[in-house]
Amino acid sequence: MVKFLKQNKVVVLLSGRYAGRKAVIVKTFDDGNSSRPYSHALVVGMAKYPRKVVKKHSEVQQAKRSRCKAFIKMVNYNHIMPTR
Repeated sequence: MVKFLKQNKVVVLLSGRYAGRKAVIVKTFDDGNSSRPYSHALVVGMAKYPRKVVKKHSEVQQAKRSRCKAFIKMVNYNHIMPTR
């Protein structure tokens, strides 16, 4: 079978807290391991994207809206959809 879930591949998470979020595969575990006996991948993505900043916002508001938040997660292959 062709291995299509590779490192640096962009995927969309389908279930859980980060459903609908884009992520990048960091490492794949095709055969699983002792704690997770199914094929899974370590993914990293953006949990919170920066919001639009307007000229009238104060420095504090601009700083707050410019914040980003990342997530790192182990995900089952069944719960991710690869993009091109």
